[in-house]
Amino acid sequence: MSRENVVETINLVKSYGKHVALDSINLKIKPGATGLLGPNGAGKSTLFKTILGLISTTSGDGIVLDHNIREEGPIIRSKIGYMPEYDCLNPDLEAIHQVAYSGELLGMNPSIAMQRAHEVLEYVGLKDQRYRTLDTFSTGMKQSAKLACGLIHDPELLIADEPTNGLDAAHRDFMLNTLNQIVNQGGRSLIMASHLMNDVERVCERIVMLHKGKLIAQGKIEDLKAIEREVEVHAWGGASKLEEYLNDGGLKVRRTGRVLRVVHVDDSTYDQIISAAAKSGCQIRRMQDHEASLEDLFIRIMETLGYGVKSSDQLLENNPNLKHVDAPLELKNREPLQ
Repeated sequence: MSRENVVETINLVKSYGKHVALDSINLKIKPGATGLLGPNGAGKSTLFKTILGLISTTSGDGIVLDHNIREEGPIIRSKIGYMPEYDCLNPDLEAIHQVAYSGELLGMNPSIAMQRAHEVLEYVGLKDQRYRTLDTFSTGMKQSAKLACGLIHDPELLIADEPTNGLDAAHRDFMLNTLNQIVNQGGRSLIMASHLMNDVERVCERIVMLHKGKLIAQGKIEDLKAIEREVEVHAWGGASKLEEYLNDGGLKVRRTGRVLRVVHVDDSTYDQIISAAAKSGCQIRRMQDHEASLEDLFIRIMETLGYGVKSSDQLLENNPNLKHVDAPLELKNREPLQ
């Protein structure tokens, strides 16, 4: 079934007493794969619970898979697969019975649930381990078993919370490939919460960023990256002086040692850099457009909001190129994001 948005919220607010967990969230998640980013306490878990219809909202409204979150929670949950971050498996059960039981909890006939359990365990790479008890599983195998539980009823939308958490390189690669298959070959939608930027970029086309209960950005990753283009300059002899001249010329500079990244205002930016190098006596060894990563994007947005962070991991653990990016006005209007 084709639809414009799999999830849409309108001025969604969820408060716990004086604490506002979700603050007037206007969210539009389109079919396909969307990454959910934000530090601890940003409101990600609360958003998941409201999407699943597990908690009532304080105000506002939301539609998930064409169903209202206030009135149709059971129907929504029957169409969504959920792979939680926390340990939710019974260690004494064999994998096949754990997955089949998950299907029965959703109302599936026991014999159909058992047949389907065999299928999904093979799909996630656990065919030969299905009769082992879960307490003998490695971390990677447990993550795959949780994914199988979420896929037992062939959901239209899968929510995966930190799906690669604790995985080694081989299991991580397999998990990401499987999630890609679910979206690209299976035609299902995915909301994936992760603090690993490379994982999000590998699987997702779009991202949503939350901070302190507020929606700070949403849109296609490629469009969000275009918020702030940069020119990367490799300098030799006088990088500090070059940085000073660039700042005096009104350009914004980020510097790491001899590498300077200068915000691209327009085509005259290149001439300004060369002119500043000549005045400072600094030699430019290389100058090129910087291909921003999702990590760069996250850091720049958080810095614009006033948070000095060295990496997304640090935060998550403790311009005219906006296109179709949806972000708060204060973010769009602050220099140089205007």
